[in-house]
Amino acid sequence: MMAAPAFPDRWKVSAPELIAETFSSRIWKVRREDGSPAIVKALKPFDDVADELRGEHFLAWRRGEGAVRLLGRDGHSKLLEYAGETMLSKVLDEQGDDAATAIAAEVMAKLLSPSDHPAPADLQPLRERFSSLFKKAATDRDAGHVSIYVEAAAIADRLLDDPRDIRPLHGDLHHENILHGPRGWLAIDPKGIFGDPGFDAANMFYNPLDRDDLCLDPPRIAGMAEVFARTLGQTPAAILDHTIAYGCLSASWHHEDGNAVEENRELSVAAAIRTVRLGF
Repeated sequence: MMAAPAFPDRWKVSAPELIAETFSSRIWKVRREDGSPAIVKALKPFDDVADELRGEHFLAWRRGEGAVRLLGRDGHSKLLEYAGETMLSKVLDEQGDDAATAIAAEVMAKLLSPSDHPAPADLQPLRERFSSLFKKAATDRDAGHVSIYVEAAAIADRLLDDPRDIRPLHGDLHHENILHGPRGWLAIDPKGIFGDPGFDAANMFYNPLDRDDLCLDPPRIAGMAEVFARTLGQTPAAILDHTIAYGCLSASWHHEDGNAVEENRELSVAAAIRTVRLGF
């Protein structure tokens, strides 16, 4: 059993239990002074902590509306509200995809609701977020290769030049980042992006990662586009454009990492979405 880090006395937490570990962090479930559970997310020293730190500022700004509350921070560790243990993927498994999508839309609406507080200054501009896609598309163009990356970069460029709206975004909404607990359904692990809300709908189309039967299914793609279009006040076509751009951005990250399996998976879903997009 791994020894827990020394948590700040001011947090008044005890009984740490390691519940998850990723390449970037260790997640501890702890008990607060009043007996209620909380989460400590302790970042490891890895190359890019910027997403994590921006996400922390997003949570502080959101003040619990649609997302877990940030209860404290100390260096690269943060004390977070306990979101619960029921992931949205469980709803999908037990009640079906439509039920899960409806819940995701409700959470999205709360996350994107207006705030009386100024947005954090360090959120990542959406155009900057897309830098890997633009780089891959330029490489393909220079090689005379008219790839889906080139097409997606043109779509992204158009969306970025004419945003429907600009506001703070979660940046990584999917079935394992939406949990149910004492305060209902809440989002965890935001990236802290600033841009068109259509971007926040996109990742849902590529998830769950092990359900390509869903992610490649044209009626599911079209239905999701309709639901999120209503939620965000956009057209289904615009949602699908964001989704194509996002999928190819994700694929470009996998390309940089040399992960051809995941790159090709993302591109296959993006191609299916592109086909559905032609019908709108």
